[in-house]
Amino acid sequence: MKQFNFILFGPPGAGKGTQAKNISDEFEVVHLSTGDMIRESKNDPVLSQYLTSGHLVPDEVIIEMVLKRLQKEDCKNGFLLDGFPRTIFQAEKLDKFLQKSNRRVSAVFYIDLAQEEIIKRLAQRRVCPKCGGSFNIQLRPPKQEGICDFCGEKLVQRKDDNIDTVKERLEVYEKQTKPLIKYYEEKGSIIKVDGTVSPDKVFEQIENFVKNNVE
Repeated sequence: MKQFNFILFGPPGAGKGTQAKNISDEFEVVHLSTGDMIRESKNDPVLSQYLTSGHLVPDEVIIEMVLKRLQKEDCKNGFLLDGFPRTIFQAEKLDKFLQKSNRRVSAVFYIDLAQEEIIKRLAQRRVCPKCGGSFNIQLRPPKQEGICDFCGEKLVQRKDDNIDTVKERLEVYEKQTKPLIKYYEEKGSIIKVDGTVSPDKVFEQIENFVKNNVE
């Protein structure tokens, strides 16, 4: 059985959550979302301030959290990192960690999307506070308006999806995360994916690449 170690990144609102589930299901890898990890720790006063402000969690905190998780048994047969790394420093720490365990990154998928489209999408996003289901009232609406398809809970808008916080998140992304494109380009492992098409078409690009290029 092939072992796939993937990284998925892109700007806020690019549809990473949807594609992460697709990738995890299709290639049987553990989906590790740092955003989910942080939100699950919302009662932690240190982490909660970063969640509501749009600022990145400090490197030392997020690195420790992720690398500790990657050492668990279920990650040995493959993983998908969603939301990590977000800085060059984090990427370098990840590389060193994987090298020590004779693992490597199979591919880095970057979902490319214009800023105007990102703001529009996030304003339309609704999530389930119970099961984490994510919907878009225009692109991927729930079967019943305002109700989660999966568990029947009432959908809400995330606090960090308001316009001011979205703009702050995009500024942080442009400054700190986008240089990762160059970092992984130099390693020859990044694959740019067109995020303007439907979610099914986005995944089709990812699936075709993996099946034809990743050993």
